[in-house]
Amino acid sequence: MRIPTDGKTLLRGSLIVLSALFATTALTLPARPAFALSELKKEEVEVPQKPAEGEKAAPVEEEQENAAPVELPQPDPLIRKRDSVTEPADEPAVTDDKPAEEEPQPPVEVLYDIEKAPEPVRRMRQLIVEAAASGDIERLRPLLGKGVTETQVSMVESQEGPVETLKGQSGDSDGIEVLAILLDVLATGYVHVGQGTPDEMYVWPYFTAKPLAGLTPPEKVELLRIVTAGDFADMQEFGSYNFYRVGIAPDGQWKFFVTGD
Repeated sequence: MRIPTDGKTLLRGSLIVLSALFATTALTLPARPAFALSELKKEEVEVPQKPAEGEKAAPVEEEQENAAPVELPQPDPLIRKRDSVTEPADEPAVTDDKPAEEEPQPPVEVLYDIEKAPEPVRRMRQLIVEAAASGDIERLRPLLGKGVTETQVSMVESQEGPVETLKGQSGDSDGIEVLAILLDVLATGYVHVGQGTPDEMYVWPYFTAKPLAGLTPPEKVELLRIVTAGDFADMQEFGSYNFYRVGIAPDGQWKFFVTGD
């Protein structure tokens, strides 16, 4: 049997074949949910628009300047500046004042040359040395004075005369030990103290005016010619020289020959 081949017949056949293909494709594709028009609009992706020509984006710095300033918390009072904080009442104010320091004492001038002393002082010293070297304590009596000019020979008041008092201080009844001490004291260096005052005086030995802690080895030898090592240790504990000493005023008056503090 012969199949007709006119144009209409071919066109109709092609349409039938296409319809069949569309039907088959629809059955095989996954089903998509249907959306309303309003929902479809939400699904649209917003595309950022480029700024128009001539327009520029605001700089980041300008946006930051326009932003509200961030307030920092106030620092704790312990770290604030002193001029903005009131000092606590129970804490003493700090000052720059330093404790007053003791002024250093000027060095003591020790004199050995008797010619540097006034003539009345030199003469009285020589008379005392001669009397003491004689071994007769009575030779001191005219040099010790009387009344208001009497030489002080004790730290305490006594009804006895100066010669009798000195004998009582001696280790022997004749006062020889005291005479020996007197010679040793006048053989050391001396100091001139109280210049320009009523108490101006020439004093032997110079240890009376010099700290014992600052003595040199030769000066310690001089001191130990007068006192024992035990006496020296006691003086260091006491804080100063406290053995016999002689004082003569510039006018030659023998003011004292005493022991003690």
